[in-house]
Amino acid sequence: MLAGAGSLFAVIRLIGLHLAAPAAGAPSSSAATAAPGTLAHVLLALLVILIAAHSVGALFRLLHQPPVVGEMIAGILLGPSLLGRFAPAAFAFVLPAPVAPYISVLAQVGVILYMFLMGVELDTGLLRNRAHTSIAISHASILGPFLLGSALALWLYPLYSTSAVPFTVFALLLGVAMSITAFPVLARILSDRGMHTSRLGAVALACAAVDDVTAWCLLAFVVSVAHAQPARVLMTLLLTAVFIAAVFLILSPVARWYAGRYSRRGGGGQDAMLVACAALLLASVVTEGIGIQALFGAFLVGVIVPHDSLLARDLVQRLEDLVVVLFLPAFFVFTGLRTQIGLIHRWSDWGVCLVIILVASLSKFLSGAAAARLTGLRWRQALSLGALMNARGLVELIVLNLGLDLGVLTPTLFTMLVIMAVATTLMTAPALNALLGEREAALMEQTL
Repeated sequence: MLAGAGSLFAVIRLIGLHLAAPAAGAPSSSAATAAPGTLAHVLLALLVILIAAHSVGALFRLLHQPPVVGEMIAGILLGPSLLGRFAPAAFAFVLPAPVAPYISVLAQVGVILYMFLMGVELDTGLLRNRAHTSIAISHASILGPFLLGSALALWLYPLYSTSAVPFTVFALLLGVAMSITAFPVLARILSDRGMHTSRLGAVALACAAVDDVTAWCLLAFVVSVAHAQPARVLMTLLLTAVFIAAVFLILSPVARWYAGRYSRRGGGGQDAMLVACAALLLASVVTEGIGIQALFGAFLVGVIVPHDSLLARDLVQRLEDLVVVLFLPAFFVFTGLRTQIGLIHRWSDWGVCLVIILVASLSKFLSGAAAARLTGLRWRQALSLGALMNARGLVELIVLNLGLDLGVLTPTLFTMLVIMAVATTLMTAPALNALLGEREAALMEQTL
């Protein structure tokens, strides 16, 4: 067989040598591909990112900190602030400039999927069952930091902004950045301590859920104002309201019906993943077209999936590992590439950074604790809740990257706010340890 095939090819070759083909023309633009070696560099960069992120995350787990905090710091360490400064040759080899756009695309896709998962895992029952307490505490912990952040903008705007950025947009974004609470990080802290079933844990989760929903609505408003011309702001807000109404009035009943059908069928198959991906991509395209960013559409589609359904559990099980293991570390490195601690080179800059951390921490802590005390919690519980609401984590990084993409934040202020996000997340667990102390067991027994 081999000899016969070889003989036949030899005959074909002899005939082909006497043929002439047309002259070569210019390559078609549709055939354009990445430069040779780019794929290998992207794969190498992803390998280094995975190893670094999960190694530092494991170290932070040993230090009784959420692993996501270590992954955030690993992203900064791989950027120009550390690796690029002390080992520029290694930085240029692992993360060369041609690789950055590909890491950026992976990071943005990862954030869209992560926001969808956040919506799916958001238990709206927490909002209904503890509406009075959760709404009062969460809105107090938003309004206090929002107003102080907006007031801080009066000082920061002349120092770290440009005339191209309207003060209103700058103040709104800074207020939102101060107001964020990271629901996933808070849930991880409570779960690791076995407090998610306690009264304190349930109230904290409910408050963080309300906080997230309100903060994303505020951020959608800020983005619409920043993107639109003055004459189009109302149109953007109107289209956003129409989209939200369509999701909850039209898509939500369809999602409940599909979830019930999926449960009766016993799950399985790829249909659910196909439907979910199609829905979140469609919603992301619509919101991107409206001008309020793709991640809002993905989040809303996740919210309408019934939280306790088999469909929700299967979607989380299938997507979460891929998003957490691969996409989120890419997002942290994407943030790290944009974080340049070397820009904060003066003592006055570090003083401003310290003020930002203090304002963010104290405003969130004190406003949340005061509202919790007024709703009936004891002082120790109220202070613990205020400490929990101070965790900002990954959600804060999403907001800051959005602000940098919009041109509202300068690289220097972006770096300061990234440091604030890491610092406030790092201090949450130690503050909780100091406040609860020996009475933690008693608080954990106070289940609902």
